[in-house]
Amino acid sequence: MTATLAAGTASHREAAAERYPTVPPMRPAWWFAEALAAEGDVPPCPALRGEAQADVAIVGGGFTGLWTALALKDRNPGLDVVILEAETCGAGASGMNGGKVHGYWASLGGMAAQIGPDGALAVARAGARAQDGLRAFVRQCAQDVWWREGGSIRVSASPAQDQKLAGYVATAQRLGVPDSAVALSEAEVQARCASPVMRGGVFFEEGATVHPGRLVRALRAAALARGVRIYEDARMVGLDPGVPMRVRTAGGQVIARDVVLATNVALIDRPGVREHMTVFSSYALMTDADPDCLSRFWPGEEGISDLRMFVHYFRKTPDGRILMGSGSGPILYGDRIGSDSARYDRASAARAEAGLRRLLPGFGHVRVASVWGGAIDVASDRLPYFGTVPGTRVHFGCGYSGHGVNPTYIGGQCLASLVLGLRDEWTSLPLCTRTRPRLPPEPFRYLGGNAIRWGIMNCEIAKERGQRGSLPARALAALPRALGMRIGVR
Repeated sequence: MTATLAAGTASHREAAAERYPTVPPMRPAWWFAEALAAEGDVPPCPALRGEAQADVAIVGGGFTGLWTALALKDRNPGLDVVILEAETCGAGASGMNGGKVHGYWASLGGMAAQIGPDGALAVARAGARAQDGLRAFVRQCAQDVWWREGGSIRVSASPAQDQKLAGYVATAQRLGVPDSAVALSEAEVQARCASPVMRGGVFFEEGATVHPGRLVRALRAAALARGVRIYEDARMVGLDPGVPMRVRTAGGQVIARDVVLATNVALIDRPGVREHMTVFSSYALMTDADPDCLSRFWPGEEGISDLRMFVHYFRKTPDGRILMGSGSGPILYGDRIGSDSARYDRASAARAEAGLRRLLPGFGHVRVASVWGGAIDVASDRLPYFGTVPGTRVHFGCGYSGHGVNPTYIGGQCLASLVLGLRDEWTSLPLCTRTRPRLPPEPFRYLGGNAIRWGIMNCEIAKERGQRGSLPARALAALPRALGMRIGVR
């Protein structure tokens, strides 16, 4: 197995290097750099010095932490809420993702198999409420966060992907929500986005795009306006349980009754989380702007993704750029979330660019402006989880699995309800109550995950070329489904 994996990894890297990335992956992400530039001369929040007290201390100043703070203030304006952010609010995953905003209607099939039809519908309807909440926020906030609503499309980009399309429509009909997934013919797909490799598709009305960097900064501004105290450059170095609890940073500590851990991938080293989560990485690029060219072959505002397991996801920007993402970055070992593999893997950058040129050749002349990558927390059943550490008032949320903008709103509502001790429409969701599958321990998780990753990627590349993957690749690619796993299955 080791020899096969090593040979497969080498051959895959050679294939990915056919088009070496024209721009190496760098930080910060294009989104975050643009957001800070658009924001102008906004001072950072202070670092924590000495001791502070609060009703609730939230660790993490990204989407989850900020939505939680705002939800708490909505429900109890008198609560004293503090956010501790290790860097600058938005510098992590919230300012790096693709900015495609949708809930879980496209995930009904997998959810129904995992948590049952009723649970699947409950989660999908919670996503619809989250979409409404996001829309309401962006309409009233003072910043232009590039919110555009045009729905979402899953497209087949090879004959091997065609058979997956019918499953979306059949599941929606079986669960009594036929309007949530509408089949598109090849001609209808081409009318929306003219691409020589796109075949049929499925349209989901619930879908928008947003500038995630501007959105997270708008949430930061809203939290400050509501009286939330934010400390930046305030990385947590320790959490002392008790009544009350102490969250320690290098410069001080916050004493609080409740603590919310909203650090996503950084939770991978905590008991109760690491058994149910692994860390993948995802890479994205942003092109230069060419609005005239873009409008000729992609006139609408849809967010689009193909039906690969390691999906290509892509969307337009209002100034005429294309973001292309590839969920094919390396799987990380254990808690090495800050490794170069998560941020600077050139082969992953090459795959994102190859996806752009193959899927959208009409934009082939346009230069890539920026590429970036980062770690994503992938749950064992690919659904996020929000809970409370038994016997404590420490609450946490993680496992977004690369699908974060909409579900982080759900997370904020769930975590706020957990802090307030409520049994309501949020905490009764399967996202808070289900039993999660366990994953193998390290190093088996890393070795097995990378072997399966190689098999799936080998097969997907071969199928797009009208070929079959090698026998070892096909065997490894089939393993997750044979074992009843959700990771490695789309």
